[in-house]
Amino acid sequence: MTLSHLFKTSLTGLSTNRSRSFLTILGIVIGITAIMLVVSLGAGAQNLILGEVQGLGTNTIAVIPGREATSPSDVSALYSDSLKDKDLTALENKANVPNLSLIMPTVFGASGASYGSNDYQVTIFGATEHMADIFDLVPVEGQFFDSSDVASMSSNAVIGADVATHLFDTQDPLGQNIKIKGRNFRIVGVLPKSGGGSLFNFDADVIMPYTTVQTYVTGQKYFNRIIMQAVNDAAVAVTADDIKLTLRESHNITDPTKDDFTVQTQQDLANRLGTITSALTWFLVAVASIALFVGGVGIMNIMLVSVTERTREIGLRKALGAKDRDILSQFLLEAVLLTSIGGVVGIILGSSLAFITAFALSHFLGLNWNFVFPWSGAAMGISVSAIIGLVFGGYPASKASKKSPIEALRYE
Repeated sequence: MTLSHLFKTSLTGLSTNRSRSFLTILGIVIGITAIMLVVSLGAGAQNLILGEVQGLGTNTIAVIPGREATSPSDVSALYSDSLKDKDLTALENKANVPNLSLIMPTVFGASGASYGSNDYQVTIFGATEHMADIFDLVPVEGQFFDSSDVASMSSNAVIGADVATHLFDTQDPLGQNIKIKGRNFRIVGVLPKSGGGSLFNFDADVIMPYTTVQTYVTGQKYFNRIIMQAVNDAAVAVTADDIKLTLRESHNITDPTKDDFTVQTQQDLANRLGTITSALTWFLVAVASIALFVGGVGIMNIMLVSVTERTREIGLRKALGAKDRDILSQFLLEAVLLTSIGGVVGIILGSSLAFITAFALSHFLGLNWNFVFPWSGAAMGISVSAIIGLVFGGYPASKASKKSPIEALRYE
């Protein structure tokens, strides 16, 4: 039997029972659609997160108190007060970290803020004037505080868009005073709306000089982070090493495994976040693949029914000279065609849903979410569909090819 005749015969067999063929591939369509949707949205989420991280600049380095957690027992090490003024002084010394261009200690906490009869729970972020440059913060009203405010522990503050809305309604907040922990703070700047989807969402923040936050708000004598920038990307690695050596000397640490701090570059953070999002995406793909297995079982069941219903046809073809391999090839090709058609439909449907979802997230939620066509998901969908057809169609096809032509012709 020629290949073209084999295809024609298989397509005729499938088109004879269109409703059954449609229901047979439905499980494959659902499985491939789910895989395409998950892989596409996973790639979109990964691009969004990595874009936010890289937006800080690839030459940015963060020092986090506590050693890096490598096991559940290390979690307590994350909550540490190991970064203090002496460390800041040591890091600011050019002799210790010569390739450092910028350094900014940060402290943060949560508190209630009030203006008149309005109250709102805010995040307090203490930093220096460099925060405007590092996070690309440009107030829509007023201006950011400066170095003199940090040195004098001034009560000047910059607020996020949500803070302005909840505390001041339609009133202009610039120049007004809000009360936090019984102390008045003067609003000198208002930030634009950044949206809840941003990795760094300052909408509900009140940003003040870190000296002010330490003295009047949190009362802490340590830093939650120290954020630095190297002079250029090429100097990031050597700068990170200098920071580690400087802090070990400041903390009298001789064994690197006893570090009570973690130095993290933007590339380190991007790699970790990329690994996490990829692992989560493929876990969801594995879950969605269960539908493919169920669809494969359904195909085997339908093909067995089809073999039984077409027993006389098989007997007649064998009586006319068809060989066992011809019957085997026909039914096997029918199964592969069913699954392949389901795979193609699933790819089209899944990518369409992913595009619609990305469009909705971008335009209605204000996220910088771009549609990503999952080529790996499409390739996997087509290949897995064909494999399912071969695996689950193999037994029914083999059963059909082994039927005796005499017994098949007698079948009623």
